[in-house]
This record gives sequence, C-alpha cells and structure tokens, in this order.
Amino acid sequence: MELKQTLLSDLKGAMKSKDSLKVDTLRLLISEIKNKEIDLREELGDEAITALLTTQIKRRKEAAGMFEQGGRTDLKEKEEKEMAILQVYLPEQVGEEELKQRIQAVITETGAQGPQDMGKVMKVVVPEFKGKAEGDQIRKIVSELLAP
Repeated sequence: MELKQTLLSDLKGAMKSKDSLKVDTLRLLISEIKNKEIDLREELGDEAITALLTTQIKRRKEAAGMFEQGGRTDLKEKEEKEMAILQVYLPEQVGEEELKQRIQAVITETGAQGPQDMGKVMKVVVPEFKGKAEGDQIRKIVSELLAP
C-alpha cells in the first residue's frame, strides 16, 4: 500500500505546485488503480500497482511511436514526459549486464540448449524481474544467449 500512498501524496504536491501534466498523469493512474480495485473487490498491493504502472508506460511508449510516425512531435513529447513521470514510481531498473548474468545462470540451471527452450528460461526470468526490466529486453537477451 505504500506505493498508492506515495502516488496520492505526490498528486497533492503536484496540485499545490500547479504542475498540470503531473496532476493529469497521476489522476489517470490513480483512476486505473481504483477501477482495478472495484473490478477485483480488493485493495491492490504494490506489486499489482507496479504491473499497472508498467502497462501505462508501455501504452505511452506505443503512442509516442505512433505520434512520431504521424509527424505530431508535440503529442510525442507529451507522451514522453508522462512516461518520465510514471517511471519514477517503478522499482529501480536492472542493468543489462546483471540481467545477462542472471539469464545465463538460468540457462545453465534449466539445461536450455537452443531457441526451442526459450519458454523454460522465460518462465523463470520474467517473474523474477517483473517491473525491474522490460519483457522485450528480457526476450531479446534470452534469444541472443540461446542462439545456435
């Protein structure tokens, strides 16, 4: 519940400082959290909120890419600023070297031999780095290390 309280207090701070972009971004996130809590009929923990944060960041990244293709740099910049606001609340991201070392260790532990064993490795690594590394980054490294 700490993350939710942090979000709420940061929202109040953003309202006081009249930072409209941060207010709008945090309101949207808090609204998503409340909707999810209503759907599940229970309070969300930090892990579930982190999953929602990751989803929101991913949506903004995709939208920024589409705006860039459409030549709307103003909207692209807005999406990127919102992403930066949200990323503050994610757990500290894991470095690529640390990720590679852990994936290599999991490959050794599971006895994975090639691309056909990618599922075995992903099943162990993805939950371990949930919120700390992007799924695309993990998948890329696993496929590189399992390449023949």
